[in-house]
Amino acid sequence: MTHAHITSWLIMIILFLIAVSMQRSGAAKAAIVQMVLRLFYIITIITGLLLLHGIASISGLYLLKALAGLWVIGAMEMVLAAVKKGKRAAAGWTQWIIALIVTLFLGLSLPLGFDWF
Repeated sequence: MTHAHITSWLIMIILFLIAVSMQRSGAAKAAIVQMVLRLFYIITIITGLLLLHGIASISGLYLLKALAGLWVIGAMEMVLAAVKKGKRAAAGWTQWIIALIVTLFLGLSLPLGFDWF
């Protein structure tokens, strides 16, 4: 399940960057990419919940990581909404970068993740 989760959030990040660039260029298919991105939000959340369910004792750091992951998704939607309206998206980008770093750090440093730190 870990590999499915990692694959889904990697695809989610790639689709997010594609959707932002398509919206900025005014491409007609940007809405389709955004809908596929939202499908990957759901897949990522479901695989994350299944990973949480499989842990025998859930510590507070796993819950913090889950909340940070939801924050990443929320920041993505903030950026996409601002770009679509033609407004500045600096606050959304800042939140997305911070939330992504926190989520990746927690995900890779907790025992269920890889031993990189």
